[in-house]
Amino acid sequence: MVKKPDIDELTVEEVPSGTGVVVIATVNRPEKLNALNHEVKEAIKALATWADDADHVRVIIFQGAKPGPAPEGKRPKPNAFVAGADVSDFKGKDSATIRPEFEDNVWEAVWNISKPTIALIDGYALGGGSELAVSCDIRIATPRSMFGTPEINLGLIPGGGGTQRLTWLVGYGRAMEMVMGGGMIDAEEAYRIGLVNHVINPDSLMEKGMEIAENLASKSPLTIQVAKRAVRAALDHPISDGVLLEHNMFVDLFDTKDKDIGVNAFLERHTPEWTGE
Repeated sequence: MVKKPDIDELTVEEVPSGTGVVVIATVNRPEKLNALNHEVKEAIKALATWADDADHVRVIIFQGAKPGPAPEGKRPKPNAFVAGADVSDFKGKDSATIRPEFEDNVWEAVWNISKPTIALIDGYALGGGSELAVSCDIRIATPRSMFGTPEINLGLIPGGGGTQRLTWLVGYGRAMEMVMGGGMIDAEEAYRIGLVNHVINPDSLMEKGMEIAENLASKSPLTIQVAKRAVRAALDHPISDGVLLEHNMFVDLFDTKDKDIGVNAFLERHTPEWTGE
C-alpha cells in the first residue's frame, strides 16, 4: 500500500472521528498562494491512493495554508485555497513533455477517491485550484473567496477536468463565460450558481467542514461509497440507465451486514455500529 505522503508542502493530519479518522490535507505553499507544483501534485496523488486504501480513513478534507505575516514594508499575501498550477512549470515544455503529467494527473486522482471529499476554500481558487475544488464532492467557501479559470489568458484551456466538471455544476452558459472569458467570480455568485455548497465566515470554515465530515464519517463506510458511486452515475449515464444502476445498488445492499445493522438499530432505537461489510 502507498504510504501517507509526508512532505513540507503538503501536511496531512488525521483527526479521530467515530471508529475512523477525518484526514485534513493542507497545501502548504502560502508564499506562492498554494500553487500546485510538481512535488505537491505527486504528493496529493499519493495521498489519494493511501486514503482510498486505508480502512480507517472516512473523509478527506483539502485546504490551503494561510499566509504568514508580511515582511516589514511588504504587502501581505492574500488568502488562497490553491491559486492554480505553478505556471513556471509550463515554461519551455511542449505537448510531448506535458502529456504524461496530464494523463496521470492530480485532479483525476482526487476525483476517483471512493470516499467523501470536501474542499475548504478561503481565498483564491483559480485554474488548477478551481479544478481541485470541483474534483471534490462538497465545497465550502468564505466570503473572500474568488473562483476562476484564467488559463485562456495563457493561451491555454483548463486541462484538469475543468471544462467538464464546471459545466456539470454551473451549466453550459456560465461555464462558457468562465472558461472563455478568464475572469473571476466571488463566493456569493459561486453559491448562487451552485459552484459551492455553503459560504461561511473564515473563523467558522473548519468547524463547518468538520461538522459535515463527522456526519459523513458516522455512516456506514460501505454504504457511503455506494452512495457516491450512485450519484456519480448521474454524470455518466442517461437517467433511465442511471435509475437502473441505482436499483441494482440498492438491492445489492440488502446482502450486506451494515443493512441489517442499520435496520435493527433504527427499530431498536440505538446507534448503529457499522462493520463496513
